[in-house]
Amino acid sequence: MRPEFRRLRVEQLERALKPFPAAGDLPRPHRGWIRAIREATGITVREMAKRLRKVPSLVVYLEKSEAEYRISLGNLRDAAEVLGCRLVYAFVPKSGSIRSLSEDRAKAKASENVRSVEHTMALEDQAVGRVEEKIEEETRRILKSPNK
Repeated sequence: MRPEFRRLRVEQLERALKPFPAAGDLPRPHRGWIRAIREATGITVREMAKRLRKVPSLVVYLEKSEAEYRISLGNLRDAAEVLGCRLVYAFVPKSGSIRSLSEDRAKAKASENVRSVEHTMALEDQAVGRVEEKIEEETRRILKSPNK
């Protein structure tokens, strides 16, 4: 991807993900969102099954599979819909931003490149040092290059 398009994409993702970091800090209910919302709104397993046009055992299965982190997004979306909710789905960078993820990846790649060359040069007794400086230069080059 061309550098200007990559920068634009990073900016777009940064704006789109702006509301999500706070949501990422919210703990998921122990037994999952489906069960928590179903119980809080007074919907029975049988009633939810009827809304889904499925058997009650499927509702129990959905609740259990969500609690165990093995539910499909499609099933989660369907459950949210019949509970009067929307499924909101996002990847929230642990580092806080897409930009820092991109820079971290570039620095890791640069470090790998520079250390590999420096190692080869050292084996040939031609090492020149200043590895950290070269890593920073290589990082800047990677971030600007079209084929990152």
